[in-house]
Order: sequence, then C-alpha cells, then structure tokens
Amino acid sequence: MIMENPAHPGEFIVETYMRPYQLSCRFLAKKLDVAPSTLNRILKCQSAISPEMALRLSKALGRTPQSWLAMQDNYDLWQASQCVRLDNVEKIAML
Repeated sequence: MIMENPAHPGEFIVETYMRPYQLSCRFLAKKLDVAPSTLNRILKCQSAISPEMALRLSKALGRTPQSWLAMQDNYDLWQASQCVRLDNVEKIAML
C-alpha cells in the first residue's frame, strides 16, 4: 500500500509528542543527548532521521528504531516520486 504524502518524522514528533505533552525542543534534545540545533533541523523537516537518531528516538519516545527509519524512508521515497522522471527508464526483460 502506497501512502499519499507521508509525514516527515519531524512533523510526526511535533504532532504526536511535543504538542500534546508540551515538550520544548531544548528539553527533548537534552533527553536525546543531542544539540538543540540538530533536533530543530529534524523538527523543521530540514534533516533526515539517521540510524543513530532512530536509536535515540526509540529509547526516548518509544517505537522501534526500524519504525523511525521506515517513516523516513517512506517520506523520502514519496518526495522522490514527485520529481524523478521515469519516462526514459526501460524495463529489462530477464530470461
């Protein structure tokens, strides 16, 4: 099943954890043991979730590291599908 315009993990963090629980960027960054600027780039959808960050988010917020990375992959794939032209790509017939 292909998702229609999936959320960036940063948007998900803001909507699911930060707003409902009134967490600040500085507070969450401290709990994640990262610089606030690093977390802020993720929250503003300017940076992707790395495997290292997925491990940190998993421990601090829950969910598996794999689910954090899958969310990032889904977002990245959808973004690429909006601008990559495949018109000239040809299928190879495998014998």
